[in-house]
Amino acid sequence: MRPELIYLAGINILTFIVFGVDKYKARHHRYRIPEHTLMFLTAIGGGAGALAGMQVFRHKTKHLKFRLGVPVILAAEAAVLLWYFAR
Repeated sequence: MRPELIYLAGINILTFIVFGVDKYKARHHRYRIPEHTLMFLTAIGGGAGALAGMQVFRHKTKHLKFRLGVPVILAAEAAVLLWYFAR
């Protein structure tokens, strides 16, 4: 399997898990994962994992930064992937 695809699978799984952990921590009034960390994971290739985590865990769905930012980042990632694999 191509290393790029392994990376993307890994970062998306990690991002999904981190969104779930942050939701768990929020519900149990524990120390939270900073929003900039969640956005960083999204920006480095975890857009699909972030969007899935937002939907599955119902987490960060009221924050405009995430409601708009995650789909925009995911669209940009998809465009780059289409370009990369089409060349």
